[in-house]
Amino acid sequence: MDRSTSAACGGGPALGAPPLESEEPSQAAGIPPPCPPRLRENRPPPIATAAGDAAGDSDRRRSLVSFLVSALLHAGCLILLALTVFSVRPGPGSARWLVLRAVADGPDLTTEPLVSIARVDPGLRKPDAQLAPLPAEIPDVRPFYEVAKGKKAPFQFGPSPLRLEDWGQPVGGASGGRLEGRNAEARARLAGDGGTDASEAAVERGLWWLAAHQRKDGSWSFDHREGLCRGLCRNPGSNTSSTAATALALAPFLGAGYTHQNGQHRQTVERGLYHLRTRAIVTANGIDLQEGTMYAQGLAAIVLSEAYAMTGDQSLKELAQGSLDFIEYAQDPKGGGWRYNPGQPGDTTVTGWQLMALKSGQMAGLHVKSPTVLLVNRFLDSVESEGGARYGYLDRTARLSTTAIGLLCRMYLGWPQSHAGLQAGIRYLDQSGPSPDDMYYNYYATQVLHHWQGSEWKRWNDRMRDALVAAQASQGHEAGSWHFDHKHAKEGGRLYNTALAIMILEVYYRYLPLYRESWQPE
Repeated sequence: MDRSTSAACGGGPALGAPPLESEEPSQAAGIPPPCPPRLRENRPPPIATAAGDAAGDSDRRRSLVSFLVSALLHAGCLILLALTVFSVRPGPGSARWLVLRAVADGPDLTTEPLVSIARVDPGLRKPDAQLAPLPAEIPDVRPFYEVAKGKKAPFQFGPSPLRLEDWGQPVGGASGGRLEGRNAEARARLAGDGGTDASEAAVERGLWWLAAHQRKDGSWSFDHREGLCRGLCRNPGSNTSSTAATALALAPFLGAGYTHQNGQHRQTVERGLYHLRTRAIVTANGIDLQEGTMYAQGLAAIVLSEAYAMTGDQSLKELAQGSLDFIEYAQDPKGGGWRYNPGQPGDTTVTGWQLMALKSGQMAGLHVKSPTVLLVNRFLDSVESEGGARYGYLDRTARLSTTAIGLLCRMYLGWPQSHAGLQAGIRYLDQSGPSPDDMYYNYYATQVLHHWQGSEWKRWNDRMRDALVAAQASQGHEAGSWHFDHKHAKEGGRLYNTALAIMILEVYYRYLPLYRESWQPE
């Protein structure tokens, strides 16, 4: 069996959270049947006198009536208890249901714990796990970035640019490195370096739209019409991977600093991480989260690594590390890239997601093998043109979107700002400008130019930011979302466009610039 077949068949047991068990109290469970009247086995005494007979009949009638009344009252009480369920709202720090039921024998109280990410043990994957439903109403947008608005304290960056020997070594510890901008104070300061009140409000509206389209099991679907939406939003996608959709939807929450441990979207993020856990399959080569495509593997690994990096939650460490191990296993051993299935010769789009996952893992202090990273350069060399300024998909035929991906990869692999190919690539993106409808290209090019900074970044940011804020839907159930009619968006639909748009507007703090040692607002 080849490597792709083995992975697709789930070469081992699954690593996931056990489903939440739900037990509806039965109305008749545990109710003993009413006791039948005791049989009078002795025959009545022999006939004596008419008066005696009459008195005996009267006594028997009174006894029978009393018995029937008592039996009916007791039966009614039992039925009433069986139908009564007392619910207790959990207090702070509690996660339990309390159900009171009448039973024939045994204790009356049962407690059923809810699942928490921190205490979920590995088990068999059961994708039908159900979680609590979302609230019916979306709260008002109240961005937390306003808390630290106006503060001017300098913000320090790690050493840059990164060297190849830095791969596999933690940058700033499990909660630092280039994710340091993802807290309220840092987010406020960094957003001021190119963001606006309008762009930050658009981020928050977009996150609420995503939260409203999360499914009951904690997942998202590119066909977003399930759950609260009920088809009220147009432009569904056709891709069926819940792993890819869930990871893509979670990434903007983490990008804005919301985790399963803090912030107003705690429950949303926790439910999403729970779903990714249920999709994980343990293999001899790591943890398989493909669900049919390495796109999903890369996206899920990014989210798991970032969630671990931001919180230090040890319950995520094994899952995140295993997802990176599988990416390393799935690399084309000759060409150095990745494609849809493990071991295939690579393409630039899938390779970009895998390298970003490895970078996220390295920032989280997880183990990333240097040979894996060195091989990525071999793949990029095979699709570059014009001295590394442009990049193709499978060969050297350059495209805008793959050029942006290739340049970002080169930055993370250590190309300095003085590299002629990188400089020429920046000029090419600057001259091309943002696309009116290709969010995939815009997502990668925005990161490239943000890392680069300078006048090229300012020109790009002014156009990209304001165009996105203006294009955000503001009416009906679509309010807070985006959709652009582009060929890349047909499979991902409105959910895909919205997630990418939010992350573009988060660029000021989502990843810190690579080529600046320190930053202080003017």
